[in-house]
Amino acid sequence: MTAAGAVFWALALFALTPWASPPLALALGIAFGLLAAHPYPAQVKKATKLLLQTSVVGLGFGMNLHQVLKAGANGFLYTAGGIAIALAAGTLIGRALGVGSTISRLISTGTAICGGSAIAALGPVLGADAEEMSVSLATVFLLNSIALLTFPQIGAALGLSQEQFGLWAALAIHDTSSVVGACVKYGPAALAVGATVKLARALWIIPLTLGAAAIRKSDAEMQWPWFILFFVLAAAARSLAPGGENAFLALTRAAKAGLSATLFLIGTGISLSALRKIGARPLVQGAALWLLVGAASLALIRAGVVR
Repeated sequence: MTAAGAVFWALALFALTPWASPPLALALGIAFGLLAAHPYPAQVKKATKLLLQTSVVGLGFGMNLHQVLKAGANGFLYTAGGIAIALAAGTLIGRALGVGSTISRLISTGTAICGGSAIAALGPVLGADAEEMSVSLATVFLLNSIALLTFPQIGAALGLSQEQFGLWAALAIHDTSSVVGACVKYGPAALAVGATVKLARALWIIPLTLGAAAIRKSDAEMQWPWFILFFVLAAAARSLAPGGENAFLALTRAAKAGLSATLFLIGTGISLSALRKIGARPLVQGAALWLLVGAASLALIRAGVVR
């Protein structure tokens, strides 16, 4: 094992301990990615998706099904409106900056719905090549990491309630992993709202991808987010079998540790080469759209229009 491999495993194991919060795990991953040559890039890419989905399902064992369904129902209308506005704004910003149409659409979709998962689902349908996928994913992951590290501090400074913060995180942070990580840090009520609204938002991958495939007459295979169904089933098990409190608590703790490990792995993918590959224009588009979505959703939440 190389020195970089030894450091990688040491940090990955630390990310699984109670001392590693999601933001700290992500920061350690970014530091590793920037300072060392990644020893397992292909393996980490495969493991990250599985670990994230498993962790999200595990978090369902700590939630009440009634809260999950209520948050999902309440979030439907403003989620639909927010996605439409973000896609339109992203398209206009991309055109103004001269960003390639495919990259612009991928960044807009990743910001509007659920980051890397949306890009991974839509990319093959749009016929995106490896370079376009890489630039889009790197842009979204970089901004996603910044959001996880800054949103809890901003929410606390503004005096947001846990419910308000959970809703804001779900609407303004790109990836499910960072939404859940930020909400875990903010509090259990924030997690209940944030995770549920974000997962309901992620379901919009399906109609958007199917619509794009129909327009382009693409035969690309649809990636169905089955883990969202298992998250709801986990919440149902928690609600309908209250006698298993100790088991559910253990599963929830394991899921939170898995989430921290997931964020560490995501952080290791942000390397100097990835930053150089992004370029100025896609990054400016992604940042401008993200700031617009974040500021608008925060203003509406604080005004009580979205709740």
